[in-house]
Amino acid sequence: MKNIFSQEFKYANLVLSLSILICFIIIFYYHLSSGFVMSSDSERFSRWADELIKLNFNLFDFFSIDKASHRPSLFFFSLPVISIALCKLLFVNEWQFAFLIFNLSLLFFSLLIYSKTLLLIGVRAILVSLSLPIIVISVDILIWPRYILSDMIYAFIVITSLYFVVKSIIKKKIQFFGIFFLILLLLGSRPSSISVIFAIFLFIGIFKFQIFTSKKFIFLSILLMIISIPVVLGLIFLLIDSNFNELSKVDYITDMVKTGMIIHDRPDTWLDPPSNFFEIIYIYFLRFINFFNPYASTFSIIHIVLNCIQVFLILFSILVWLFGVQIKTIDQIFFYIIILSFSVAAFHSFILIDYDWRYRFPIILPLVMLFPISLEIFLKNKLIKL
Repeated sequence: MKNIFSQEFKYANLVLSLSILICFIIIFYYHLSSGFVMSSDSERFSRWADELIKLNFNLFDFFSIDKASHRPSLFFFSLPVISIALCKLLFVNEWQFAFLIFNLSLLFFSLLIYSKTLLLIGVRAILVSLSLPIIVISVDILIWPRYILSDMIYAFIVITSLYFVVKSIIKKKIQFFGIFFLILLLLGSRPSSISVIFAIFLFIGIFKFQIFTSKKFIFLSILLMIISIPVVLGLIFLLIDSNFNELSKVDYITDMVKTGMIIHDRPDTWLDPPSNFFEIIYIYFLRFINFFNPYASTFSIIHIVLNCIQVFLILFSILVWLFGVQIKTIDQIFFYIIILSFSVAAFHSFILIDYDWRYRFPIILPLVMLFPISLEIFLKNKLIKL
């Protein structure tokens, strides 16, 4: 056992390669046997892809075909639409199956980037291998890649951007070209990517000016974010409701808050309509917390159990990190992943927490990454004798 967990274990990379392959085959088989899924958003993407093909992939003309007042520019959907259009052009009637394979290919490369990022941090290959089964049992990983949606494309770009942020931390030099290119891809994958981009720019600022110097500062910053995010969202709500509520792009956002909505289409989670500013803050606080909630009344027992295992391991990882030895690079990486998660959670807390927590999917791999990092900290702390 000592030999397996030692840094010199000569078969560690082989074990990791086999683990990635086996885990991917399990996920691949599950999705392939389940088949692709079309939603209402999928139908919309399909129609847009048809229009793009008719326009001979002229993106300038394509961006002007849908001027819906409640929807952002089609530029923010361009990557999934282009991908679907290519699948339709190349595979005709089998385009949906082709897109499923494309999504699963992105999942495979996401697992590779996940592993490469952890190895870059200095996590032992055997510990990376131990974390892969958590990905296999992640309900989000077992649901969203088979949907004909932007989710897998977006999640792949998010984990790739995380790799470049980690590389910047390790090399002590910001990878501007790679990060800028990925920001453009993020913008073209989904309108809500602004939350990821905000996290990237925020961390670049923190990293560039060396704002934090200790784990205590990071911990206090996390507590401050949990307290301040609902307040900031409440203030933005008042600003929009007072000045811009006649705009159709934003009035549905404020209307949902006025009804006391927490989780969309789940009335059992709703509150009474707010009557004052503090009740508005409370709604946003509950939305923010519920973004990470593993439980819903309609979930099956196995669904809830798997979600709870995932949440427990993430919280355990954060505790190990907080009470472990201070390692500056790991502290920065933990902080960025938490900033990323909080930024995505805050954005969707303001806009919408979806019925099936679809918008949580892109940050699953970054959050699971905390577990093998915490195991590495655990070993470095010499809490077990190798």
